Amino acid sequence: MARRFLELLAREASAVEFEGPIIEARAAGADPAEIEELERAKVEALKVRDMLKRRARREAELSALYDTAGDLAALRDLDAVLEAIVHRARQLLATDIAYMTLHDPERGDTYMRVTDGSISAKFRALRLAMGHGLGGLVAQTATPYATADYFADSRFKHQEHIDEAVTEEGLVAILGVPLRLGQRVIGVLMAANRSARPFHQEEVSLLASLAAHAAIAIDNARLLQETRNALEELSQAHKTAREHGAAVERAALAHDRMTSLVLRGGGIEDVAAVVTDVLGGSLAVLDDLGRAICGDVGELDPGVFEAAQASRALGRTVRRGDLLIASVDVGGEPLCTLILRSDDADERILERAALVCALLLLFRRSVAEAEGRVRGELLDDLISRPDSPGLADRARRLGMDLGAPHVVVVVKHGGQRERAAFWASSEAAVRHGLAAGRGEEVVLLLPGDDPGRLARRVAAELTSSLHSPATAGAAKVAGAWAQPGRQKETGGAHAVAAAYQEARRCADALIALGREGDGAGAVELGFVGLLMGDGRDVRGFVTRVIGPLIEYDARRGTALAETLTTYFGTGGSPSRTAEALHIHVNTVTQRLDRVAKLLGEDWTDPERALEIQLALRLHRLGRTAEPHS
Repeated sequence: MARRFLELLAREASAVEFEGPIIEARAAGADPAEIEELERAKVEALKVRDMLKRRARREAELSALYDTAGDLAALRDLDAVLEAIVHRARQLLATDIAYMTLHDPERGDTYMRVTDGSISAKFRALRLAMGHGLGGLVAQTATPYATADYFADSRFKHQEHIDEAVTEEGLVAILGVPLRLGQRVIGVLMAANRSARPFHQEEVSLLASLAAHAAIAIDNARLLQETRNALEELSQAHKTAREHGAAVERAALAHDRMTSLVLRGGGIEDVAAVVTDVLGGSLAVLDDLGRAICGDVGELDPGVFEAAQASRALGRTVRRGDLLIASVDVGGEPLCTLILRSDDADERILERAALVCALLLLFRRSVAEAEGRVRGELLDDLISRPDSPGLADRARRLGMDLGAPHVVVVVKHGGQRERAAFWASSEAAVRHGLAAGRGEEVVLLLPGDDPGRLARRVAAELTSSLHSPATAGAAKVAGAWAQPGRQKETGGAHAVAAAYQEARRCADALIALGREGDGAGAVELGFVGLLMGDGRDVRGFVTRVIGPLIEYDARRGTALAETLTTYFGTGGSPSRTAEALHIHVNTVTQRLDRVAKLLGEDWTDPERALEIQLALRLHRLGRTAEPHS
């Protein structure tokens, strides 16, 4: 009968089948000793069966671990490694779910990294503090823990949010083992069932073995990823170095072209052409006042000038929208600004072009300053030494046509001597005139015949350049040097000196009147101009102030001028005016209405009324002085 047990072992029969031989012996009437022997044989056979079963299971587990190690070794992507580990854990332990948490060194807890078989979103987003829940306890102690019924187990710190997630997932039995690298725990590998189930020591050991493989695979994947990143960074650095070298060489070639152009006498326009040829797009070059030297800038956003200021401060190109801006200064003052609109953002070429343009402008400035000194010396001689010989010849050598009308402009600049003198010198060179700095003022002798308009323009432009009020007075030069000759030359020089004195008085008058930053000639100053001007054009003043009134009286035979004189003489009283003229007060009112239409509604303003009274007095004196027919 013992052979029957061997046959059952050989065909891997179930445990219940091992009762068969004993039942058959009892049915055949075997004695008690034989039955007892069969019982002992059955027990030994079942022990052998259990041992064979454990060995078979161990072989399967070892085979699975071997396969797992091979699979993990073949994986290169960290996410794929983690997913393979969790999936194989679920397969080996035949559980409903397997999952892995990893340590977060920044927050000091563990977070759910990968799950297999999970159905709860809350569970997949769960974070476990160190020591909380089964997973937190494993992470804290680096010791495996298993529970057949999680909610009935008091060994764990039950947190409400953890228990809610476990309840939503429906878990009951849970096993967790640490993922360790040396003495460091990097995470926890867990397997769980949705029904009560004890976890045997063999299963704990199996999951721990898998966790050991997993930790090594995770570290290998991390190292591989770091190596890949390092290689990618190295490759990128090599590419960047190669591109940088090419860009430096390209910039050097462009710089050589620009330098060669300058040495051959080229200008800023030629440098700009090189930049657009190399980089494409469109380029504009601005001077220190933001005016275009070359290129079309159109309407510039104020932010462009802020970017130019930043470029000067940083010493490099600044991007503003689709524009590249490079600006250069000298002594803290802007010299030139390059504005490029191009898809090729090679900043080095633009910066080198800005430096070349700055050198060209500095050279031009040096030439202009030298010429300005010559022009300034001539103007000084015209003002201070009008009897010096050869003044007209010196002017002609500087390209001045003294046969044309000229205006002397005196500008009070408030102490900004260098900037005002440079601006005046540039203005004189452009307009074929003369300029000189004299103490707290600059003097210009410019072609023109309208002192007031020229004074206003000069005051406005210099004020903008200095960022502070510049006040300009102007006077027309009486006479011109049409032909060379000692007498005419001397007379013309004296005329310049006289015009200078009048222009200076006009500038002083503007400041005294509180009109800093304005410009005017004697005519624009009204009756004050009569006192300032050497010509004292009384007739012109009268015509400008009350000309329409005089013309109306002459044409209509009215007495508006007489009525207005009487009105002012009676202190502005219409009734006393009517008594003095022996007319009705309504007639006075009608005449004053006509005066308002002819002279303007502001004729009663104090300053205007003063001018009108002076013009009426001068008109009456002029008529008295005329010979009787």
